[in-house]
Amino acid sequence: MPLLNTRRQEKKVKVTFSDGLLLIEKDDGKQQVFPLEWFPQLANATDEEREDWTQTDKGIHFNRLNVDVSL
Repeated sequence: MPLLNTRRQEKKVKVTFSDGLLLIEKDDGKQQVFPLEWFPQLANATDEEREDWTQTDKGIHFNRLNVDVSL
């Protein structure tokens, strides 16, 4: 009888900001870069607001700002 694991594997990403860019590095080393011009709320956010994010099925959600970035 096969065992089924219904728990999803949590994907790990690294989120950083540099020189007007949002950089998201996936666990496989691939990186996606977005200009903060696309996300004015992130461009004007505090460090605390930028650090409060969670990974979702579709990308990254910045909780305090209610901003989603699709990956």
